[in-house]
Amino acid sequence: MYVICHYAEIGLKGKNRKFFEEKLIENLKKSLVGLSCRKVQRISGRILIELDEKAKESKIKEALKNVFGVAHFSFAVSCEQEIEAIKKKSAEFLKSKKFETFRIETKRSEKDFPLTSQEVNEKVGEYILENLKVQNAKLGVDLKNPDITCFIEIVEKYVFLYLEKIKGQGGLPIGVSGKAISLLSGGIDSPVASFYGMRRGIRMVFLHFHTQEPEKIQSIQKQNSIEKTKKIIRTLNKYQFSSKFYLIPFLNIQKGIFQKTNPELGCILCRRFMFRIAEVLAEKEKAEALITGENIGQVASQTLVNIRVTEEAVNIPVLRPLIGMDKKDIIDKAKEIETFDTSILAEEFYCHEFLAKHPETKANLEKVKEEEKKLDVEKLIKEAIKKAKVEII
Repeated sequence: MYVICHYAEIGLKGKNRKFFEEKLIENLKKSLVGLSCRKVQRISGRILIELDEKAKESKIKEALKNVFGVAHFSFAVSCEQEIEAIKKKSAEFLKSKKFETFRIETKRSEKDFPLTSQEVNEKVGEYILENLKVQNAKLGVDLKNPDITCFIEIVEKYVFLYLEKIKGQGGLPIGVSGKAISLLSGGIDSPVASFYGMRRGIRMVFLHFHTQEPEKIQSIQKQNSIEKTKKIIRTLNKYQFSSKFYLIPFLNIQKGIFQKTNPELGCILCRRFMFRIAEVLAEKEKAEALITGENIGQVASQTLVNIRVTEEAVNIPVLRPLIGMDKKDIIDKAKEIETFDTSILAEEFYCHEFLAKHPETKANLEKVKEEEKKLDVEKLIKEAIKKAKVEII
């Protein structure tokens, strides 16, 4: 038994294509550890996975559906590269299936094979009609809407037959686009933003700011934001296998902001601190960008004016994959990638009791900078980073 993995965008990479293919193979091997796979190799514009007899199709399927770079994949059988063998194998392959109408669809990338794709379709279809009609009198060919399609691929020295194309995640393999620091809040949006970043080949280093006080007993009904965030990362790990996680204490910074500055600018000032800290970590991790779950107009700090004021605090690019999405679309995606149920768990927030009733939606940059002068910005940042905890999850 084999699995044939097809990619889409990777095929357009020209001279860099080999790099993308090798990274895809590396990620496929990681996803298939312990699942009884003999070999993973590239053959003529596709990736071929050879399975042993112990391999469980359901587990292989679940693993491959989470590998970025795979457009679709199929479980296949093989036969000799000779038309009589193909005809017999196709009939044998379909004999146990329940169907009345069928279609043969051949793709011949091995141009030395003596028959064209259409000729293979005709000869195999004719053979199936002659040999299977005895057990199924209603058997017939339907080229537009068949009950079943038998796909035949003639490639290099192989011939593969399969019945289903299973949709993959598409995108680019994790790692081909470098690293980014993902500011993971624990809410609905930032895990989805991380997903879309990973789908473009970015390896995420996760960063979470917490306001937990060790001496404070958390309410039983509330979820510890740290454990909640770790759970989200474990869910996202099905796409990048393992993750580095920075945990930054933010309580002292928040207290300073809300006690010494204009509360209407509190959220913007907090974001500017977060971005600065993330930029320091990005330099340490050799990451090229920050990624956030910001979405235009969703909350006061995410108006276009306020986004500009916030981003002014750093020199590193800030990527916002969700910038133009509707909330419903973000929620639907969160449910699809299985982060939603964790994201909606209630948790303790220190800043809720200090938030202004009417936070500024069109902040003036100069006024924001004047408020920041009331704080020892560099000292607060250094203290927070010094107390950072790092985990590999």
